[in-house]
Amino acid sequence: MLQKRKRIFLGLLLMAALLLDSSIVFAQDEAQPTAQPDAALPADHSGAAPETGTAESVQTATMETPTPAATTTPTVEPTPTLPAYQESYEGLPLCLPGVYLIAPVDCLPMGPSETLTKWAREGISIPDQPLIASHPDRSLLVLNKNYAKLNVGEGVQAAWYPDMASAISGWGASHYVPIGNTLYISYDKIGYNGGDAYVTNALGEWIRASPTVYSDFQGLLFAQQPKNDFGWIIDLVNPRREPSYNAAILNEQLTRNTVVKIYDTVEAEGTTWYMIGIGKWVERRAIRAVYPHSDAPEGVENGRWIEVNLYEQTLCVYENNQLLFATLVATGYEPYYTQPGLFQIRLKKDFETMTGAFASGKTDYYLLEDVPWTMYYDGPRALHGAYWRAMFGYEQSHGCINLSVGDSAWLYQWANEGDWVYVWDPSGETPTDPSFYTVNAAF
Repeated sequence: MLQKRKRIFLGLLLMAALLLDSSIVFAQDEAQPTAQPDAALPADHSGAAPETGTAESVQTATMETPTPAATTTPTVEPTPTLPAYQESYEGLPLCLPGVYLIAPVDCLPMGPSETLTKWAREGISIPDQPLIASHPDRSLLVLNKNYAKLNVGEGVQAAWYPDMASAISGWGASHYVPIGNTLYISYDKIGYNGGDAYVTNALGEWIRASPTVYSDFQGLLFAQQPKNDFGWIIDLVNPRREPSYNAAILNEQLTRNTVVKIYDTVEAEGTTWYMIGIGKWVERRAIRAVYPHSDAPEGVENGRWIEVNLYEQTLCVYENNQLLFATLVATGYEPYYTQPGLFQIRLKKDFETMTGAFASGKTDYYLLEDVPWTMYYDGPRALHGAYWRAMFGYEQSHGCINLSVGDSAWLYQWANEGDWVYVWDPSGETPTDPSFYTVNAAF
């Protein structure tokens, strides 16, 4: 209604202006001078007519003065001014909201289209689409082995007994296990006495132990190279609205091992922030990232290699220079670093018992029976399954590259002796001097 009243008011003003202009023109026409007839000079003040025919008489000729022609001022019609919303536009119209990766010729991709197209070029879609990947076959998680942990006190030796009764009583030990901190065995049978479990080895000997359940974590398989970087959330975290500790925390909790796409990274407030969605940012401590590429390490010419990123705690498998598989791992912590460099798998073993010590007094003795899917590549350091690890994505090992049971099984089936293993640390924090690394045992 308000717009209608405005239009009526503007129309009345326009009509009034036109009428006022016309009245001015008419007034000008009436005021123009008109031509006057010729007139004789008036008589003198005496009232007598002048004499004629004498020398004293003065003959006066009447001069005709030209009268200027009447003129008319041309009428100039005012140009009406339209409101902005009624002005004509002869350019291209705006495109309908959508993604325009190729510039259209019949419309302008501005406004919502401009934003949607920018997001699309960054790999962001509305609604967001999951990463195109799959998990390896679940059957790879199955091992024909049972594992248990020897729980003993500090400085106490675990003992094997000829039968379960002796093991329960603690008398008549057959032999002892060296004192250590990491002691895991594989067993055949299990028996219980109250809440205590007792297991047997291949010789039929009994020992008190706690059966364990290994992680069922599995990495990702790719049919084609991912377009986006991606990663795993490794701890409970709520994203923030902006890349800042002061930004609003979203009411959305991400759980461990959640896979997310990475659309952008920002360095702020002393850390790296990852954009995992529109208005969703997580900091580096909560995520382990993978950056797909096609550049083989120097020295690898067959397009086939295993790549271990010590900083991100990730392992990637490349075939034909394309990412085929990616997962989380656990590598060596200080001072038992995993050595960076380019290596080759020299020996594969289905199961391997690992035992040894690092301290001079062997107080850190370890025993790991039947370690699955072991691939030695750097002296005692190997890629292998780690049934004793509950989580991956953290530095935890004594130099080896630990994988979940399922991931190590997949890698073992894919890899051949002689395949390349490229280990690197983009942060530069891991020592690279070969003299720093010994040939002692590792796990």
